[in-house]
Amino acid sequence: MIVGIGVDVVDLARFERAVGRTPALRERLFAESERDRPLRSLAGRFAAKEALMKALGDTTGIRWHDMVVTADADGDPSFRLSGAAKAIAERRGAARIHLTMSHDAGVAIAMVVAETAPETAPERGPGAGS
Repeated sequence: MIVGIGVDVVDLARFERAVGRTPALRERLFAESERDRPLRSLAGRFAAKEALMKALGDTTGIRWHDMVVTADADGDPSFRLSGAAKAIAERRGAARIHLTMSHDAGVAIAMVVAETAPETAPERGPGAGS
């Protein structure tokens, strides 16, 4: 069952200006493992974090470093949650969080779908009917 859906769009030029004016934003918004990426990728990760908070429906106590965008062996993005973000996800029953990101034509976009763990269908014994 879907717990929440979030989407966010970031204007790349505006994001680049913000990081240029305030270089400390990289450290404040992104974990060390994220920081060395190109600005368009950082903008996508920022959009992902914003989309996650929308999908969870609560931002109480969340810090930017509580949501780290990672990639699996195939390059597919996902989140590593900790702190308040992890606690909120658990409280909302969000056992699975799906993330997609893209950037093109001057914008970065991210979409997050949070869902509960798949329910196991009850086993049906002999003569259980259909």
